[in-house]
Amino acid sequence: MPQRKLFVTTALPYANGKFHIGHIMEYIQADIWVRFQRMTGAQVDFVCADDAHGAAITIAADKAGITPQAFVAEIAAGRKPYLDGFHIAFDNWSSTDSPENHQLAQEIYRDLRDKAGLISTKSVEQFYDPEKRMFLADRFIKGECPNCHAKDQYGDNCEVCGAVYAPTELINPYSALSGAKPELRSSDHFFFKLSDPRCEAFLKEWTAAAGHVQPEVQNKIREWLYKDDEGKGGLGDWDISRDAPYFGIEIPDAPGKYFYVWMDAPVGYLASLKNLLDKRCIEAGGDGISYTEYMADPDLEQVHFIGKDIITFHTLFWPAMLYFSGRKAPDAIHVHGHLTVSGEKMSKSRGTGIDPLRYLSIGLNPEHLRYYLAAKLSGRNEDIDFNPEDFVARVNSDLVGKYINIASRAAGFIGKRFAGQLGTVTADGAELLAHLRSQAPDIRALYDGRDTARALRETMALADRVNEYVDANKPWELAKKEGMEARLHDVCTVCIEAFRLLTLYLKPVLPALAASVESFLKIAPLEWRDADGALHAGHVISDYKHLMQRVDPKVLDTLFEPAEVPAVAATDANAAAATPATLPGGEAIAPTITIDDFVKVDLRIAKIVACEPVEGSTKLLRLTLDAGEGRLRNVFSGIASAYQPEQLTGKLTVLVANLAPRKMKFGISEGMVLAASHADEKAQPGIHVLEPWPGATPGMRIH
Repeated sequence: MPQRKLFVTTALPYANGKFHIGHIMEYIQADIWVRFQRMTGAQVDFVCADDAHGAAITIAADKAGITPQAFVAEIAAGRKPYLDGFHIAFDNWSSTDSPENHQLAQEIYRDLRDKAGLISTKSVEQFYDPEKRMFLADRFIKGECPNCHAKDQYGDNCEVCGAVYAPTELINPYSALSGAKPELRSSDHFFFKLSDPRCEAFLKEWTAAAGHVQPEVQNKIREWLYKDDEGKGGLGDWDISRDAPYFGIEIPDAPGKYFYVWMDAPVGYLASLKNLLDKRCIEAGGDGISYTEYMADPDLEQVHFIGKDIITFHTLFWPAMLYFSGRKAPDAIHVHGHLTVSGEKMSKSRGTGIDPLRYLSIGLNPEHLRYYLAAKLSGRNEDIDFNPEDFVARVNSDLVGKYINIASRAAGFIGKRFAGQLGTVTADGAELLAHLRSQAPDIRALYDGRDTARALRETMALADRVNEYVDANKPWELAKKEGMEARLHDVCTVCIEAFRLLTLYLKPVLPALAASVESFLKIAPLEWRDADGALHAGHVISDYKHLMQRVDPKVLDTLFEPAEVPAVAATDANAAAATPATLPGGEAIAPTITIDDFVKVDLRIAKIVACEPVEGSTKLLRLTLDAGEGRLRNVFSGIASAYQPEQLTGKLTVLVANLAPRKMKFGISEGMVLAASHADEKAQPGIHVLEPWPGATPGMRIH
């Protein structure tokens, strides 16, 4: 069988917040599939990126008093603990604001415009927020769905019925930013002519082809792709432009116009790959394969893992964009459902949300979650449920009670009685092991089809067979009987070899545990072909050390707490026990630090010698500070809502003096002044800049 070549991605997370459990579920599903493919010898490049553009980023960055680029960089810097914590191994992580994405998005647009003739322009009426003085992106317009009449739906698609529409079709629209009734204003927009008969014909063929989408997804696509008996429905042209001010990629030859994020975001898949390949070429001294050569390989398979809420964009717009720009359309779009908790939609306020970092911080094993989610995912577009009681029972029963138990019942005898050496397997053990090996093709097919739920059920059924063998032979009794030394050696050897095979079948799901087992067994990293082999008589294994602990239900209970108690509070026993009413300032005390951590922050007294508004920003004030250095510093601070410039001029304050300078669109900010505020701005509004007592002078350090 030829080696498969796979280019795999997950949906790009929007760079305006931390990862939630839905992200982690999708990444785990894709990571399991990628690890399995590599075990079979496939060549895989697994990439993702931050979706960095759009009005939401601009607004959030302005609120934080920083540039959109700096805002996205801060979000991106927080990704690693999640990915490393849950053993999610992307080969590359990039951003849709990367040079590669700017280049590729504009190239694809030009090809769609100049070669395919699928770009048009027309004047459209667009919603404008009179209070914010800006055109509103679709996601910042809400109203009643024109199709199912669900309330509070976004301006581009309904999350209840899945309908796609123009924002102007919403009933009783309002601005999600200010609550104001938006005004309709005319603006020239660019459109991708998805209604073109060529697009319709291609998409009908592409979506119907085997393997491109799951059957249930194909049925959903038909609702959008085909007209009804009255001739209504079908594909419409797709608005791909937004007006300045906008954080995004400029449309070529169209000053003041930017790509709508769904035009440049999926291109981020290709851009992240290009970024990876370019880095490899540099590392190889220019000898690596180029992006153009890579994508031209006819054997390349392009595979995307996404959630069901973005089916439309990935199964209609994206394949058409690629195909008609002269590029390869995806080979598969794998769609998963949502994750509920105990049958309910996740809600932090009700204590039914799962914070991934909190899960890790309270000491829960990340591979327990990988296993549990994998045991629920079938490869179909179906919602799955996290049930705490089921989680405890399944992990403790399957992983510890069935799987780990096999090694723990046999390895001690091998080490103590036989110097760690395996023995010879006799007929009954050989028959059991042959059965375990015979299941490798079926389990392989299940992993390939992403039906990890059934793959794990089949693997645990094999573990049951092995435990039946152990119970029938009772090595603990054989160890007490004279003349049964050879049989004890035989039985325990069978158990260790069975444990190796089960580990191989579980390795895509439990990579860290598998690495520990490989070390314990003193074997090379397991590959799928190893199912056909066996450890030989005389092979020496290490002393057995316990490989996995059971889930403690009491620890799991602490995972589900109201949103008002931040996840970080779990790192401190007192904070974890606090209630919202007793949280100082509305939030728990941060994790404990040492004096060494504290002294790294250089706090200095500074005098505000000048203060002025920042043109173009309603949030920022520009402070000119004297910190006793013989020069003046320029600092931007997001305190304009609380102070007039004249209130601050001449005052002393506290400056973080050794904070790295930050480039903003208004200039360079050379530090940060300290201010206090309540975590709940609605409950206790106000920002209070710190002011030292009289006697302090500029330059004094705060200890």
